[in-house]
Amino acid sequence: MIDNTKYILFTLLAYKLILILIGLWSRKKNNSVSDYFIASRRLGPWIAALSASASSSSAWTLLGVSGAAYLWGLPALWIFPATLSGFFINWLFIAPKLNQLSQKHQLLTLTEFLALGKNGTVKEIKYLASFIIVFCFIFYIASQFDAAGQSFESTFGLKKSESILIGIAIILFYTLLGGFWAVSVSDSLQGIMMAISAIILPIVALSQAGLDQIFMDLSSQSLFSTPSGITGLAAFGFIIGTMGIGIGYPGQPHVLNRLMAIETEKKIKQGRLIAIVWALIIYPGMILLGWAGRTLVSSAQNEQILILLGNDLLPPVLAGIVLASVLSAIMSTADSQLLVASSAICHDLSLSQKEFTLKETRIVVTVVCLIAGLTALFIDKSIYSQVLFAFSAMGSAFGPLVIGRIQGFVDNKYAFLSIFAGFSLTVMIHFSSFKSEGSPFERIFPFVVAYILVQLGRRKELS
Repeated sequence: MIDNTKYILFTLLAYKLILILIGLWSRKKNNSVSDYFIASRRLGPWIAALSASASSSSAWTLLGVSGAAYLWGLPALWIFPATLSGFFINWLFIAPKLNQLSQKHQLLTLTEFLALGKNGTVKEIKYLASFIIVFCFIFYIASQFDAAGQSFESTFGLKKSESILIGIAIILFYTLLGGFWAVSVSDSLQGIMMAISAIILPIVALSQAGLDQIFMDLSSQSLFSTPSGITGLAAFGFIIGTMGIGIGYPGQPHVLNRLMAIETEKKIKQGRLIAIVWALIIYPGMILLGWAGRTLVSSAQNEQILILLGNDLLPPVLAGIVLASVLSAIMSTADSQLLVASSAICHDLSLSQKEFTLKETRIVVTVVCLIAGLTALFIDKSIYSQVLFAFSAMGSAFGPLVIGRIQGFVDNKYAFLSIFAGFSLTVMIHFSSFKSEGSPFERIFPFVVAYILVQLGRRKELS
């Protein structure tokens, strides 16, 4: 095991060196705040698609989805159509119009898009949306650091605090240097790493476990039940709640900013194909891996199943690549969210007319990163649930209004109420006892209420 650890560490260090070099290369491209936060809208299809996909996935995909499949068994299959539908919504419906409007109005952030009025941006909407982004991303980023801590702890025996500090240092370094360019390019590389792991490790695990044995182990379960085996209305709620993950995708600022930054409509169409193929590799791969883990590992912490199988089944170098892919999933989300949270503070929450300088912007990035790191030390929830809370809160707060803005203008009062209702209802339900497996009320109900308010706002605007 000692020799394996050395090989894994070497592979990991080589990968991190590449990320640092990307940061140094990207530094030359940052001549303005616009360059730093949105690359002056010059992203090509491959970088846009892979970076958006990797950013949307996070540790939730590699550790959370594989862990859910290991723990839940057959009902975890619903995660696949849920996530795939989110990709289709964003790339088919949201991307073309969002990109067009952001270029027309020279928008730097999603917050500006949400706050669009007839005579410029509405400050109240801008401030509310920015507050929600910073709030949600602190916890979202913290969950990524927590995932990094778990990964290093299980592989190298490091303390959680030490692991978190290592993750912070690496992410902060290349994000500070290269901004949006570094984040987008590195996220693309990380998306490729995730795809490689989602192909290699499940194939090896499936060959070891045997398809017949896996399906025999799953045969005692029903697809139309909850993970605990309850059927009927409870199962329906679980399925609807899980499918509700898909409607959260249009409300993710760290993903939509990639769609705003693509150069042309033609490149959006190319990016759409790349992103959907990527999703077709990643999510089935992680579900199959979790199912194979049920056969191969009798007892394990569910969100560590990918790392355990990678260390046990693969040669050291490939095991290093798998661990690197986990850290890729973590960093590809954390770095994007750092930039979006910082842009909310520097650009959207700025009370003065004076733009933040690049130096001031980098200070804000550092502060946000450190706060998230401190928060990670006190997280005591699963990565899956923690991420889905922040994901759902932003999805319900922003998703309905993004859809409404694409359809046309929405009355400002209703736009504000929609954001407030979607966010506050998600938070209240999340911290209440009124929850069930799949959390249909947390993911669906706030979104529906917010969407109704948006449509009322559209009707008033048109009347």
